[in-house]
Amino acid sequence: MIDARQLTKRYGGKTAVDGLDFVVKPGTVTGFLGPNGAGKSTTMRMIVGLDAPTSGTVTVNGHHYAHHRAPLQEVGALLEAKSVHPGRTAHQHLRALALTHGIPRRRVDEVIELAGLGSVARKRAGAFSLGMGQRLGIAAALLGDPQTVMLDEPVNGLDPEGVRWIRTLLTSLAAEGRTVFVSSHLMSEVALVADHLIVVGRGRLLADTTVSDLVREAGGDTVRVATEDPARLRDVLAGPGVDITGRVGSEELQVTGLTAREVGLKAAAHGIPLFELTSRTVSLEEAFMDLTRDAVEYHGSTTGNESPETAGRTA
Repeated sequence: MIDARQLTKRYGGKTAVDGLDFVVKPGTVTGFLGPNGAGKSTTMRMIVGLDAPTSGTVTVNGHHYAHHRAPLQEVGALLEAKSVHPGRTAHQHLRALALTHGIPRRRVDEVIELAGLGSVARKRAGAFSLGMGQRLGIAAALLGDPQTVMLDEPVNGLDPEGVRWIRTLLTSLAAEGRTVFVSSHLMSEVALVADHLIVVGRGRLLADTTVSDLVREAGGDTVRVATEDPARLRDVLAGPGVDITGRVGSEELQVTGLTAREVGLKAAAHGIPLFELTSRTVSLEEAFMDLTRDAVEYHGSTTGNESPETAGRTA
């Protein structure tokens, strides 16, 4: 379990992380989302002691990372896939980590097989593709068979087979009762694997919720229906949990809280003819964009007049 309490990090006059409170629980995949510059990487660095909080605390399984006697066997993290000596082979890199943490040699072979690195295990890491580098970083994170796994953009550079492998890996780790904390900008992937979401913007907590709840709050399933008698249809459809909107004088209504099938059946039961009946589901990406609209620090330009000073900035 990861437990952050009023976690704050300032760099001079800039506050990168601002009083974050959240808990990442075992047995679930928790997605860590936010726009560029939201403070995700800084938060992850503080979790594993690479940055010290300005104030507040963050613990893993009840202890600060540095206080664990065998941290690699407690927390497995991938923050930068290229943090490996380019002259070492994948096997040498993992073997060196194992030797310094009291991990048996057989575990090196196990994670090489798990990460699909068998054919390149004796090749120098400096010649690896981005995808192979990601696999090596994930293998290193899993080397200590940790109860807590934290991965920053794990699908970056992976081919479709690698992306599918990551999905299966994350869900299987959570199913084993491990704590899985994953940062990603790919909403479609997060929607497929995450049970819970922590969303931040400009260093502050924006949401601590489930995927389904976030999507529902953003509109969920919306049914668009048109009829010559919208006032009567509105009365027929009204009920607990049903939200109906429409412009005055318009034949069209937007309905949430009912499926298209339910709307159609209710209209038919009351003899109300419909001209249109369509359903639209809000995606996680749309819900995320709506939630973080005012927390985006770096806006892209669509005019071609973006300044050189802002063109290259990233989180």
